[in-house]
Amino acid sequence: MLVTDSARRHTVSVLAFDGMAPFELGSVVEVFGLPRPELDVPWYDLRVCSLERGPMRAGGGLTITAEHGLDVFASADTVLVVAVPDVRRDPPPEVVAALRDAHARGARVVSICSGAFALAAAGLLDGREATTHWQYADVLRRRYPNVRVTPDVLYVDGDDVLTGAGSAAGLDMCLHLVRKDHGARIANMVARRLVVPPHREGGQAQFVEAAVTRPAEDDPVARSMAWTLAHLAEPITVARMAREACLAPRTFIRHFNRQTGTSPLRWVIGQRVLAALPLLEEGTAPIEEIGAAVGFESPATFRHHFVRAMKTSPSAYRRTFRATAAGARPSSA
Repeated sequence: MLVTDSARRHTVSVLAFDGMAPFELGSVVEVFGLPRPELDVPWYDLRVCSLERGPMRAGGGLTITAEHGLDVFASADTVLVVAVPDVRRDPPPEVVAALRDAHARGARVVSICSGAFALAAAGLLDGREATTHWQYADVLRRRYPNVRVTPDVLYVDGDDVLTGAGSAAGLDMCLHLVRKDHGARIANMVARRLVVPPHREGGQAQFVEAAVTRPAEDDPVARSMAWTLAHLAEPITVARMAREACLAPRTFIRHFNRQTGTSPLRWVIGQRVLAALPLLEEGTAPIEEIGAAVGFESPATFRHHFVRAMKTSPSAYRRTFRATAAGARPSSA
């Protein structure tokens, strides 16, 4: 979690270029660039940057004019590359140098979609696990064999370097950054304003039917999910969830996988971990009580699934969040 001096706002820079598609850039602007005084936390200072001067073309007949150059891009606390002009050609050397300078200075470097190619060209993904849009995964693997390409996830959080898949997964990545910086409550509030689910795990498959939109209320899977969220503390089985959906268990599992990209029990575990986050962030209850409150049968089971999902233990998460909230930069757990 990257925290800046409380006297100034956390700066975010994003790179625009001629010919880019506007969706991923728009997601970054929507999350980090709009003022949100209702959240009562210091919000981000977004700076749109580019190598080119003058108006740039964007998909759909739009034009973009960036106010800042690469010097501002490299100086931000979080540096975002949402795409590259051509995944089969090297990015401009000036962009590569700016990324290296930013990372060496301690910035958090983030890519969305084909932006991973720029990070790879800068050597920032060597020896790391990384992702990109599924259609570019094989190209990334061939061009940069030192990168451990994981094509079937939404995003990969390497702490100082993060990579995300394309399109809607870019919005997931942005909300994930807000969660890291400000906690679950603030991220959930932003997600509600965007009318999207507050959190999808980075390890969720890219191939998800109806990934961002909520299922219709008359959808049997949606009914089962709503019931489950209201009863997380209780023992939950696939048979019980299927009964709420009025479906046979095998039929329910098939529909659930098609709509969410994961199994019912894995989804339940993920929801229990998410439910534990605000309790760890804002409450003082012992870890074992929090695990029981969200439905884990034992502290060991809670810790096991929490570590798998969050890459840190519940107690370390609590310490890190509270240290960061107090204005200190925590050491990695």
